[in-house]
Amino acid sequence: MTQITIPAPDGGSFHGYLALPATLPAPGLVLIQYICGVNQVMRRLADHFAALGYAVLVPDLYWRQAPDVQLIPDPARPAPEDIQRALALNAGINDDLAVADLIAAAEVLRALPGCNGHVGALGYCLGGRLVVPMAARGRLDAAVSYYGVNLDSYIPEAEAGTTPLLVHVAGQDDLVPAPVRDALRDRLGARRDATVVIHPGVNHAFALPSGPNYDPATAIRANSQSIAFLARHLPAGR
Repeated sequence: MTQITIPAPDGGSFHGYLALPATLPAPGLVLIQYICGVNQVMRRLADHFAALGYAVLVPDLYWRQAPDVQLIPDPARPAPEDIQRALALNAGINDDLAVADLIAAAEVLRALPGCNGHVGALGYCLGGRLVVPMAARGRLDAAVSYYGVNLDSYIPEAEAGTTPLLVHVAGQDDLVPAPVRDALRDRLGARRDATVVIHPGVNHAFALPSGPNYDPATAIRANSQSIAFLARHLPAGR
């Protein structure tokens, strides 16, 4: 495990898990956690994207509440107390501070010797929400959102953004009402450089390995779309 320290824009600092590819320098990817922190699932995902050729940084978004917390290492066997803690930490997130932290993490990643100066971001659930305002406010080459919750509050900001954006939406997401899914498709999908994919018949967290809503076929399809999108906007060797 490689852990680096990231200065927060308003003081203090927090950690991030860093995974580097075999060939450097490489494009950078800020990988944004879901509600369980920088846990084993997120670290494995970081290692996976590093194997695809990205310098990957997973920032700890819970550092203001509980630094370096890691919950539910195996989604197939979640402890009830971990679920409750994850929900409480998620509820305690201040979006504006978290987005500022993510932008700071992206700039730290951009400045690393192993990064070629180009940086994108990809987030799941909590991260799937935060990556959208991050893309509107920060300096990214590309951004990918998986089943972000409460994204409706960021639609106007995202409509005015210019960062290439890919948004994955679960067609039967219990946490995202149908009118919000429709608004994401109609309003963000109208942007020339934004793509909204509504995946039919699947629920929230369909791409979370071993999770209760994991759908392998849809996860493979969505992940293939994400990899192609990143390869187009954030290619290695630039």
